Amino acid sequence: MTFPNRSKLLSEIVVLADLAGAEIMKIYRGDMQVRQKADSSPVTAADEAAEEIILAGLRKLTPDIPIVAEEETAAGKIVEVGDQPYWLVDPLDGTKEFIAHRDEFTVNIALIENLSPTMGVVLAPALDTSYAADGPGTAIRRIGNQPPQSIAARRIPDQNVIATASRSHGNKDKMQALLTGYALGDVVVSGSSIKFCIVACGEADIYPRYGPTCEWDIAAGHAVLNAAGGSVCTLDGNDMRYGKPKFLNPEFIAYGNKG
Repeated sequence: MTFPNRSKLLSEIVVLADLAGAEIMKIYRGDMQVRQKADSSPVTAADEAAEEIILAGLRKLTPDIPIVAEEETAAGKIVEVGDQPYWLVDPLDGTKEFIAHRDEFTVNIALIENLSPTMGVVLAPALDTSYAADGPGTAIRRIGNQPPQSIAARRIPDQNVIATASRSHGNKDKMQALLTGYALGDVVVSGSSIKFCIVACGEADIYPRYGPTCEWDIAAGHAVLNAAGGSVCTLDGNDMRYGKPKFLNPEFIAYGNKG
């Protein structure tokens, strides 16, 4: 499948993420009611409202491309994608951050082509910052109303490698055990898919993940990082691929520029 105007499509996806983010922020500043999903993970009205906006927009823009979205999947809607292009949507990544009123939560929309993420948008609405990309050399960051700026991963140094990790997966000893060949220095703690973007901006070098994730958790950040010169690999060194059973990821390491 080909897209006649990819740059226009990316711009429209950025707008969709912004619309979802605006709805999320209304709930973030108001009455936040939390429920438990079947897997005991939390969900709020913000997750559902944002996903509704994104799904409606994607179905209008690309009616022939299937969509795998977190809340629809949790509700039992299973989409068979095979090896065709499909969208991955996480309407509110970092729900725990959202509930705790920490601003590190994101809206994530990614296009998967040939089992890899190509186009991706990550919006951190409470931080008024977004990231977008569609292929090598296209990664950008937009802060507030400022013009978007190109971003690039920095070359990973030989010593004092800066890692980024979540609050619940920030054990330095566990991370170092995954980082064969790298001497770990500082650890930058952050929530959600922002960690991929921190590496894509050159503010950290590596993001080792030793806990479970789903494809929609990482695809948009992965697309941005790839475009910025980084990569995401499984622990055996192979590139992370998509369309896996139940859309579950193995443990992985997101790298900046390996040089």
